[in-house]
Amino acid sequence: MAILSSRRSSAAISVAAVAGLAAAGVGFAVGGASAGTVSGSLYRDPSSAVVRWVAANPGDLRAAVIRDKIASQPQARWYANFNPSTIQSEVSGFVGAANAAQQIPVLSVYEITNRDCGGASAGGAPDLNQYQTWVSNFARGLGNQTVLIILETDSLALQTCLSTGELNARNQALTTATQTIKSANPNAKVYLDGGHSTWNSANDTANRLRAAGVQYADGFFTNVSNFNPTSSEANFGRAVISALNGMGISGKRQVIDTSRNGGAAGDWCADDNTDRRIGQYPTTNTGDANIDAYLWVKPPGEADGCRYTAGSFQPDLAFSLANGAPNPPTTAPPTTNPPTTAPPTTAPPTTAPPTTAPPTTPPPTGNGCSAAVAINQWNGGFTASVNVTAGSAAINGWTVTVALPGGAAITGTWNAQASGTSGTVRFTNVGYNGQVGAGQTTNFGFQGTGTGQGATATCAA
Repeated sequence: MAILSSRRSSAAISVAAVAGLAAAGVGFAVGGASAGTVSGSLYRDPSSAVVRWVAANPGDLRAAVIRDKIASQPQARWYANFNPSTIQSEVSGFVGAANAAQQIPVLSVYEITNRDCGGASAGGAPDLNQYQTWVSNFARGLGNQTVLIILETDSLALQTCLSTGELNARNQALTTATQTIKSANPNAKVYLDGGHSTWNSANDTANRLRAAGVQYADGFFTNVSNFNPTSSEANFGRAVISALNGMGISGKRQVIDTSRNGGAAGDWCADDNTDRRIGQYPTTNTGDANIDAYLWVKPPGEADGCRYTAGSFQPDLAFSLANGAPNPPTTAPPTTNPPTTAPPTTAPPTTAPPTTAPPTTPPPTGNGCSAAVAINQWNGGFTASVNVTAGSAAINGWTVTVALPGGAAITGTWNAQASGTSGTVRFTNVGYNGQVGAGQTTNFGFQGTGTGQGATATCAA
């Protein structure tokens, strides 16, 4: 509390004050210092959710930390709504402001049909023909100066719901989208989905990138919404680049999302995890010839949907990520290659708001706990969200037993530890969500193949 109270007087700030930090160069790279193909300062969105929150809450004890370490930094703007009639003007306004500031905007496109395999981030264009119309309108707003395009997170790393025909159609759609963007703005840098270092193998990732037209793009992005260390992602990226070179596709580079990878690794969902930290501050000055930029693609403080509505800005999440993290550099970070470390194991990320709210379950009448499972089914697979609710007394540790239908198999879990993959599966809490207050609820989830409909859950504490 000493740090917070000593800085309270500096928390009376405005949007203009935060903009002054960016204008002073806080956290931005020095132009021309990059080792990759991108050089210059990244654009900080003056109307982002975190900037608006800081301006609206000058008396909040968390405001100074969030202002200095998050709101001062450039972050991606996401385009995830199917709005073909207005998308051009929206993009043009954002890019035009960045051009006027002589900075590089980062735009995350998240509109592919059957997005997230119909899971928690379901949505996107109704079909691929309409997707191409949307992309064409999007591209017309990009101007002619350098922009960074993060094209369709999860579109290549997550393909379990697609038939062979659907996969071929998606690959063609991504190829066409890349060519459309590059044709509209030859200075646009387009990066395709590379998943992350603990998802698909480097060779598999390279094959997926090639099928989706990476030869027409500038490279690939990794670690969006995830927590793998930068060093692990850089090693993975080098392996992917090597595999692409072996296919005759050369000159491709990587960008890495460092928005939440400065602390502990583990299961991907951050909403209840206080061990996370912001990672390297956004910059094009990576010092690595294979890496064009370290970016904050997933805005720090925006929820994953585990405890809060996905995509909503939550100041306690932002403060948890920022508190204890180093201050932003006033000059470019050191140009040293990251060390080699072994990657941890995580589950795939999801980022967009869920299409349905998690289930609500009244607390059990006695001590102990209850569990309710909600299934989001798609062709060939499903995700499950499980609410664990304490009874009339607080609990310290819980075990949930889920009975799966025949043929269903679990492929990934978050916010819990699983014992088994099919039939009757036991889930136990992880360190940060074992204590649940009387009548309160915590949540975990899992993803699987087959049919999850009909799964039942029981809880013991």
